[in-house]
Amino acid sequence: MSVIGDLLRRAYLSGLRHGLRRLPRPRHIALVMDGNRRWARQQGFDNPSVGHAHGADHVDTLLGWCNRYGIDEVTIFVCSTENLHRRPAEEVDFLLGAMERVVTERAARPGNRWKIELMGRLDVLPDGTRHALKRAAEATADVTGGRLALAIGYGGRQEIVDAVRELLWDERRAGGNLSELAGRVEVADLASRLYAPTMSGVDLIIRTSGELRLSNFLLWQSAGAEFSFCDTLWPGFRELDFVRALRDFGRRRVRQLES
Repeated sequence: MSVIGDLLRRAYLSGLRHGLRRLPRPRHIALVMDGNRRWARQQGFDNPSVGHAHGADHVDTLLGWCNRYGIDEVTIFVCSTENLHRRPAEEVDFLLGAMERVVTERAARPGNRWKIELMGRLDVLPDGTRHALKRAAEATADVTGGRLALAIGYGGRQEIVDAVRELLWDERRAGGNLSELAGRVEVADLASRLYAPTMSGVDLIIRTSGELRLSNFLLWQSAGAEFSFCDTLWPGFRELDFVRALRDFGRRRVRQLES
């Protein structure tokens, strides 16, 4: 980028930041971090899975932006249960290894303000990855500040099915009647049995790489969410892209309040 181009970009970003001061901001954002392999190919890497390592490292940058803009709850879609079964084993190992490294380093970092939580079918993960992630979550259990949830081995439909199954089992163990349960079941009964039951509703979901779909991500939690789709591939996702998403969110919420 030329010097003039860089100056123009900085000026534009400064203007966006200034505009955010007058707009509502999301409390909880979620990200589908898409485009890692395509980014690696564009950068000339022989192994496109290298993009997963860069994408995992970029999560740290994202958390820095969230600190700057006062966002305290973040959920990232690491991989679905389908990814674990359908992608080549070498690629899955690369992705899980990269995320395990980043999360472990984050948990051990002095002054870390992000509590790490896990959501998904952890039983489908390799033993080493599952144990490492659980140790990181345990190490940050008492951290106050931000909350970082990792959706790993995750599927939104499966989460709802598992919540219904747990509700039915709980009713049976309590000696209840399923017909009576059907007549009194409420939203809160399922919400309390989701993978991360204390998670607040998502305000903004960002997906990178130009894909325009949810891919079975946070189907329950996204009921009231705004969506932002960005063409930039995840490892190349910039603060400029992030602030634009926050700006668009704020403008939409203002319109809702005024309508």
